[in-house]
Amino acid sequence: SSSKRRPFLSIIYHITTKMNCSSRSFLLLKRVSTQSFTRARPFKFSSASFSTSRSLSSLPSSVERVGEAFVFPNEYPGQCYEFNWTLNRDGVTPLKKSAFRITKPLDLKIAGLEPHPKSPLAVKTTSSKKTLVEAGSDQLSFDDYDEVTQRTKDLLSLSDTLYCPEGHMPATTTTVRIITNSDKLAPKLVAYLDRAPKRESTGCSITAYILEDASMEAFASYAIEETGEGDDVRSVAAVVCTGKAIKVEQVVAGVELSLGGLGG
Repeated sequence: SSSKRRPFLSIIYHITTKMNCSSRSFLLLKRVSTQSFTRARPFKFSSASFSTSRSLSSLPSSVERVGEAFVFPNEYPGQCYEFNWTLNRDGVTPLKKSAFRITKPLDLKIAGLEPHPKSPLAVKTTSSKKTLVEAGSDQLSFDDYDEVTQRTKDLLSLSDTLYCPEGHMPATTTTVRIITNSDKLAPKLVAYLDRAPKRESTGCSITAYILEDASMEAFASYAIEETGEGDDVRSVAAVVCTGKAIKVEQVVAGVELSLGGLGG
């Protein structure tokens, strides 16, 4: 009889084993499903979720086909934010994003101009000084001077390109900046001015606004003014020349008269 019961017991053991295995499999599947569901919960955004260690080199090569890369802040010859801010403080904003600070002959070439063959350039100004009027005199009120000056600054701001020679008045350390839209005057003025030591772009003691524009009447003037507050007050000068064609003698005459007015 025992031999007859063995097959039955074997069958029962086999079935029980299978059931236990199925139960364990079910429990394991249930556990995995629960973990999968837990991991599949909605991702909460946080800045810490992004890895800062990822470099551009890990990006796929296809990113190169997206568009042209540029270097922030997108500066290039003629577009220098620091220099543009100093021009803005002088009342001129280069809206066409083309303004060249020119302190040496090489800067002329960068601006697309050729240096003047004679340097230093001697300029005779005796007769031209008679054509300039000082603001605040009986011949020109400050109100009229300010009106023309503002109009000149506005038109310079709209110019396609601004050329801004900077340097020292010859044989002095008085700083001069000339803001002009004339590509013919710029090389001559660079040759006339003494080269100043390399420094950051800041305002100068004498600022000249030289606009060649057929719509503007011939005008030539200069003004000596004080700027600053309290103990930080200093005298500065401005020259304004407008007209269809301006000669370098007239511009130099203006800065020389300004130098005299500053006591230089």
